[in-house]
Amino acid sequence: MRETGASAFFTQKFMLEQFSILIGGNAGDGIDSAGLVLARILTQFGFHIYVYRDYPSLIRGGHTFSIIRVSRKKIAAHSNRIDFLLALQQDCIDLHKDKIWEQTGIIYNSDLIKNDSLPLQCKLIPVPLENIIKEEKAMPVIRNACMIGAFCKALGISKNVIEYVFKKSKIPDIEMNILIASLGFESAGVFKDLRIENVPLKRLPLLSGNEIIALGLVKAGLQTYISYPMTPSSGILHFLAKNSDELGCLVIHPENEIAVILMALGCSYAGNKAAVGTSGGGFCLMTEGLSLSGMAEIPLVIVVGQRPGPSTGLPTYSSQTELNFVLNAGQGEFPRFVVAPGDAEEAYFWSGMSLAIAWKYQIPAIILSDKTLAEGVFSFDNDSISNFPEITPVVEDSYKEYKRYENTESGVSPLAFISRSKAVIKVNSYEHDEYGITTEDPSVTMVMQHKRLRKEKLILHELEDFEPVGVYGNRDADTALICWGSNKGVCCEVGEALGIKIIQPRVLAPFPVQELLKACSGVTQCICVENNALGQLACLCRCSGIRIDDTVLRYDGRPFSIEELTGEIQRIIVKKE
Repeated sequence: MRETGASAFFTQKFMLEQFSILIGGNAGDGIDSAGLVLARILTQFGFHIYVYRDYPSLIRGGHTFSIIRVSRKKIAAHSNRIDFLLALQQDCIDLHKDKIWEQTGIIYNSDLIKNDSLPLQCKLIPVPLENIIKEEKAMPVIRNACMIGAFCKALGISKNVIEYVFKKSKIPDIEMNILIASLGFESAGVFKDLRIENVPLKRLPLLSGNEIIALGLVKAGLQTYISYPMTPSSGILHFLAKNSDELGCLVIHPENEIAVILMALGCSYAGNKAAVGTSGGGFCLMTEGLSLSGMAEIPLVIVVGQRPGPSTGLPTYSSQTELNFVLNAGQGEFPRFVVAPGDAEEAYFWSGMSLAIAWKYQIPAIILSDKTLAEGVFSFDNDSISNFPEITPVVEDSYKEYKRYENTESGVSPLAFISRSKAVIKVNSYEHDEYGITTEDPSVTMVMQHKRLRKEKLILHELEDFEPVGVYGNRDADTALICWGSNKGVCCEVGEALGIKIIQPRVLAPFPVQELLKACSGVTQCICVENNALGQLACLCRCSGIRIDDTVLRYDGRPFSIEELTGEIQRIIVKKE
């Protein structure tokens, strides 16, 4: 019996093991949606996918593009060498000439792009996008569907795959999109040197970092998410709001970030597990609420999506500039849990861990993300993630004489919640005694401060089983890259290619000094890779007795590409020799 439908084309694979596609046009041309559709088409063939998005902070106008990187192995970084360029506008040719090489295949809008601007050494496929759209009286934004159809024809992907993915994507006006994609398919040529063979393959779902963070929080028991939209964390708000009924999570959009954090603290006070999301500018407004969490020992999770500052800075680009901020934010001294996941699977696991740690130890927990991780799209392998540990808060609902801030050996006091307990619960932003009664007594102040700070040692001890520091690449190498957050992907790929060690602290507070010292054992050259101008992790390491010999810093809002970081590391290694 001949196979039909999805089962027939799901068993195909490209002979290409790895390649990159860039699709670009003006803001408002639907480039982001088109990039996701292309990624979903290619994931049907068992590839791992990573999508890097670059767009200006404009509603319309300005150049925007997505790079869809495709590989047979796990990836989390983009390449500057483009194998296929899909150009809707002239800018896409003019602005990306440095990414084109002699084997690049270019599919271009022949109605708008000048022939004399095209590199003659490349493989060229013209597609009359404007003419097709005009004849079918379609919306101009649907030109991207026409380009998708042309790309599939060029690589030998059947129309069945296009139609299947478009319908699964649930985009508006699906029938018109499918029609225009079909016309693009028919009008395009083929890249004859690419072959496809039939093999059984595993397919992984595609999710953005924001979506994965949201799912990790929900899996760990999140009940309420509260946020005011701010790039690049807004995707969490949108995803949870869209799926709130299915995920069982209440989503609230208050009037500003001060209302956000105070509302979340109120939820936690009542025993409702809450999290908030923001970026650096919004986190500024939350810092007094963060201190309230520290003093009142109210559990709270804050997602901080980093972008370049100061002030508004580059609102749609990426940075790692808030490490010092989140480590030191808020008045006074109190313990906090800070994590910086490096890829999709870590985003899921450590988001869940943040909620668990916040509630067990009654402290604020901060998930440091950035635009690269938050809005990047990844093949997500849920099967590779360990289950969340059983970390539960100490709950007390039977105290007749309840001490909200009982001075325990661990520093963690029993919790009781209004409406669930008959105990009198006194929560206080002033310094207080064990009952929660305001005090200015110096001896009581010392006791309560020691009680709160004792939690840090307990957290560090508990984290020993969860690898707060990741080690990859050549573990015996005498050169190591130290990185954090989204730089994990590019550092691992470059480090493995150069035969050096990669060290990645996933937890940044309490800082796992002993694990880092162990990871650095035998290393004679430590190179710290960061997306900021001051080397914030490098400074933290040096203050903790960890030697950093060199730094590789990028702070223009763009992440490192594979080629850029390789060149920088090779330069440093050669200089040492």
